[in-house]
Amino acid sequence: MTQQQSYVHGGSDKPLLGQTIGQFFDAACQRYAARDGLVVRQQGVRWSYAEFGEQVTRLACGLRRLGLQLGERIGIWSQNNVEWVLMQFATAKAGLVLVNINPAYRRSELEYALGKVGCRALVLSPSFKSSDYLAILNDVVPELAASQPGELQAASLPELRWVVRLGSEPTPGMLNFDSLLTAPSDAERQALQQVGQTLQFDDPINIQFTSGTTGSPKGATLTHHNILNNGFFVGEAMRLTEHDRLCIPVPLYHCFGMVLGVLACLTHGSTIVFPSEAFEPLAVLETVAAEKCTALHGVPTMFIAVLDHPRFAEFDLSTLRTGIMAGSPCPIEVMKRVVAQMHMAEVTIAYGMTETSPVSFQSHTDTPLEKKVSTVGRIHPHVEVKIVDPQGRIVPRGETGELLTRGYSVMLGYWGDEEKTREAIDAAGWMHTGDLAVLDADGYCNIVGRVKDMVIRGGENIYPREIEEFLYRHPKVQDVQVVGVPDSKYGEELCAWIRLRDGETCTADEIRAFCSGQIAHYKIPRYIEFVDSFPMTITGKIQKFMMRQQMKQKLGLEEDKTA
Repeated sequence: MTQQQSYVHGGSDKPLLGQTIGQFFDAACQRYAARDGLVVRQQGVRWSYAEFGEQVTRLACGLRRLGLQLGERIGIWSQNNVEWVLMQFATAKAGLVLVNINPAYRRSELEYALGKVGCRALVLSPSFKSSDYLAILNDVVPELAASQPGELQAASLPELRWVVRLGSEPTPGMLNFDSLLTAPSDAERQALQQVGQTLQFDDPINIQFTSGTTGSPKGATLTHHNILNNGFFVGEAMRLTEHDRLCIPVPLYHCFGMVLGVLACLTHGSTIVFPSEAFEPLAVLETVAAEKCTALHGVPTMFIAVLDHPRFAEFDLSTLRTGIMAGSPCPIEVMKRVVAQMHMAEVTIAYGMTETSPVSFQSHTDTPLEKKVSTVGRIHPHVEVKIVDPQGRIVPRGETGELLTRGYSVMLGYWGDEEKTREAIDAAGWMHTGDLAVLDADGYCNIVGRVKDMVIRGGENIYPREIEEFLYRHPKVQDVQVVGVPDSKYGEELCAWIRLRDGETCTADEIRAFCSGQIAHYKIPRYIEFVDSFPMTITGKIQKFMMRQQMKQKLGLEEDKTA
């Protein structure tokens, strides 16, 4: 009998959606007109789908009034709010490319992102947390203060003309966002509709900068077809309907918020609910209870923070049913608590990357618990995946290799960077993810790490995830991350960073004794660090390369240059 290959294709009786986001949005706002469309708690916004649709039309006409042309790029630099969601749909309707700018970006990153894709306009929040966005922007384009709105001529960003700020304060050189929401004339509405009819679903509509672990961020360019369909099939996996209400505490600037959140809701007539401008565990608890949310998204660290909140028991979360946990692997104990204490028996796990719009694998509402914690589910509809060895050959089921994906979800490419695009997407259309994965006989996928994260100690391939899962069992361990650090004898040695539960103390010897006789000696971490937190991206992804760098400095280790 021939061995089963690590190749899967998501066959489906549900066809791909062949519309632009604007066409789909308009139809949905009519179909669900009277139902709650958008709730933004911190701004007191509660709109029906009909009201939501009207506000988007107003903004789309307002953006066109600025003279912005089809295909021009407009950046948004803001925390989660109603304006962000309006921009998501208004740009799609007006045929403009929305550029998501990470709220954590500082001066050089902002200048790089705006310049890389040639933004014609920027919409920004005045400030967020410790960042004074207005001051940062004025530092990048000092010409702004003496400019008339729409007439900016900046040496550092020659394409940028318009700056639009949120809030009612006047700022030199900038328009206020609300001025774009004035009621359009019948002629403007008609012109917008005509533009909508000329747009194609393969047109680029969104650029998201991937937080590269090395070098400058790359602008993944996504189409209407990419993200509308991914949002639809994500919602299908959760069995969303117009009776669902999804609480979204994850950031909008990232696919998790705008695709798995907003577009999953839109494509099913569900209510889009934002609890706060950034993740706050108490705001999540208050919102789920008050809004009777049926679904909740988050990364594992968010769910941990909600479960461990001192006031957790005060809130009725019994309306919850489903949602998505993604961003990093979920420890078994956390999943059990989410199911038992938050009533989320139908929670799903999703895996993907920005370049694939983003989801390629997802568990379903009825996936068994052990599969939810040990895998990222099965292949998404209309997507192909193969797992290959370093020579590019498909490996048998059960063997580890790099995950490659192909289908409607693969991005157009990195904006203005053909070379990087060709490195990522091969001649046959496969996107090389850089993730190490295993497919089992039933088609469930387990992500075992990054190609770059795999540790090779004395010739043994070690996957940090396996050791992390083992250490999670220790009663004192709240969270753990394992990386490889250079070693002159073995090439690499293991290092574990451990966050203890509140009030606990522990020693490295105690951890090693816990491992002894339970896992192979070469998998027992040589270095054990007790920490309060891990270096993370704003979306909750652990930055293991930062951990490696810090340990190399602390231990005075050098890479073996001869290897």
